[in-house]
Amino acid sequence: MFKSLADAVRFLSIHEVKSANSGHLGMPLGMADCLTALFKNCLVFDPSHPEWPNRDRFVMSGGHGSAALYALLYLTGYKGITLDDLKNFRKLGSKATGHPEYDPSCGIEITTGPLGQGIANAVGMAIEERLLNARFGNDCINHYTYVTVGDGDLMEGISHEASAIAEHLSLGHLIVLFDDNNVTIDGTLDVSSSEQVLKRYESYGWQVLTADGYSEKDIVEAIELAKGDKRPSIIACKTKIGYGSLNEGKPKAHSGIMSDEDIIQMQQKFDWHYKPFEIPEYIEKTWRVIGQRNHDLCEKWYQTQSEKYGASEFEFTPELRNVFRSIKKEYFVSRPFIATRNSSKEVISKITQVSNLLVSGSADLGSSTGCLSADLKPISKMDFSGNYIHYGIREHAMGAIMNGIVAGKKIRAFAGTFLSFCDYMRPAIRMSALMNIPTIFVFSHDSIGVGEDGPTHQPVEQLASLRAIPNLNVFRPADAMETMECWEQALKSKCPSVLVLTRQNVLSVRFCGRTNLCEKGGYFLYEDSTKKAQHVNLISTGSEVAIALEVKKMLNDRDISANLASIPCWKIFDEQSEEYKQQILGDGLRVGIEASNGFGWEKYLGDNSLFFGVNNFGKSGSCLENYNYFGLTSQNITDGILKKLEESSYDKNRN
Repeated sequence: MFKSLADAVRFLSIHEVKSANSGHLGMPLGMADCLTALFKNCLVFDPSHPEWPNRDRFVMSGGHGSAALYALLYLTGYKGITLDDLKNFRKLGSKATGHPEYDPSCGIEITTGPLGQGIANAVGMAIEERLLNARFGNDCINHYTYVTVGDGDLMEGISHEASAIAEHLSLGHLIVLFDDNNVTIDGTLDVSSSEQVLKRYESYGWQVLTADGYSEKDIVEAIELAKGDKRPSIIACKTKIGYGSLNEGKPKAHSGIMSDEDIIQMQQKFDWHYKPFEIPEYIEKTWRVIGQRNHDLCEKWYQTQSEKYGASEFEFTPELRNVFRSIKKEYFVSRPFIATRNSSKEVISKITQVSNLLVSGSADLGSSTGCLSADLKPISKMDFSGNYIHYGIREHAMGAIMNGIVAGKKIRAFAGTFLSFCDYMRPAIRMSALMNIPTIFVFSHDSIGVGEDGPTHQPVEQLASLRAIPNLNVFRPADAMETMECWEQALKSKCPSVLVLTRQNVLSVRFCGRTNLCEKGGYFLYEDSTKKAQHVNLISTGSEVAIALEVKKMLNDRDISANLASIPCWKIFDEQSEEYKQQILGDGLRVGIEASNGFGWEKYLGDNSLFFGVNNFGKSGSCLENYNYFGLTSQNITDGILKKLEESSYDKNRN
């Protein structure tokens, strides 16, 4: 019977790809038995309660094998995945997309995307399980995380970073099923790798096991051994890519459409004589029974544990609201002259004291980014009751691990590094935006203001590149007050956020404090009510807002009216009404001021405009020297504006 169950997964996958005329069959054919053994015997889940908090998590890191996942979800009875979805695999509107896309209500725990992300996501899920276990107890949260990986996932450097963290934290509830088939797209494994993967995992300190990928007994016994060990485990399942097909064991089995001839020979080989997408009733009923085998356990959990567990999602509580009110009052009085990374640190310190569902961290830069303070307690393999994760120098994994933590909807994770290093984390940032999960990325050292570290550490293009990612809030606050308000917005947001913070101290530019002015993305910091012939609209973000304020004063001294708008978050500002946006941007000469390369500013500035920024990589010099070198000074900007106004007046008179 086991073979028939696995063959149902195998042939549904074949016809999904055939129907789509596109897809990857190598993994679904090769791993169908391993996956069947897992779902049939070991995985704790209940399709009638797909988001049961204590369910086991299953991640398919190699998302190209998605046809098998959809087959399993349909067969076990998830209502969100229908047979029509399978028939429309990879077609517009189908939930059976080319790679799994995050939808826990359908059993899809994460969007893995690029190879290697999935195993790091799984590490995050295993960390989340331990964090919640420490907060709610064994009876409430005590589940496992399973992840399938291939050679491609394990070649990607992110797998090394994530696997090292998993052992360091002794994530014994993490079990990796390695599709060990010795093949990649370009050829057999030896064309690109001489690595001994299992010895590598032994060196991490993982439990390393092997199993025949086509033996239910072997696979289940290995999983039980893994569950009995306090270390994370990897099970090398010996398989053949494209198992059963004419291209079995060959690189070409990875992807492509199976010919009618090949399908016929496979039907004969596996004694499967049914029409496309037809599943014999006795097999389908057996799969449905498998899907319901944990139903009573799930119902008991909801009867006894759901009240203790509370709301399924992180909430912006009244306690958090009071924290922000208190900080706002403090800043309104003290008007601190501090770096925004330091005001962010104050916010982090206070919000983590009132919510044990907020977890900070950093890539070995806790003090530099403001993500670590004396009030935060690091987690360790012996104690997960803390609220700070030492990720080490592992930005690639850090971002993906945070996504794995946040995908569970209970814990809000944030962590920091330097803005120039955000490129390490770009795949994870993009995946968080694609999934619409509220991971928070904290980036300090935001500009040429970094100073003597030089151009390698001075970001000039990163702001534009992050703003180009859809569904991502990129906050660049001007001072302590704006930093607090941006943090408040990030915690309230349902989409991911980036906080971009200064290393250097900045002036407090805000005098009013009762309302969160950043909630619209941009606002008038100072609106000039005078009506003069010459009018300027200064538009800025971050530390340059203080420079813009000096420019405003210098223009006013010359009897030129000037509005000053701060736009800490472009995405939120863009979501406002056209009337509001035009009011803030104004109809006079528009002047953009930001220590970036200026890409994207054209949508705000238009034709009659000036932009003062950084037109090349930075320089190794002090903050002040760099700003002088690139002309980001109040005097230089004022001179440029006066020249532009003179030219405009000359052209107007000439016409």
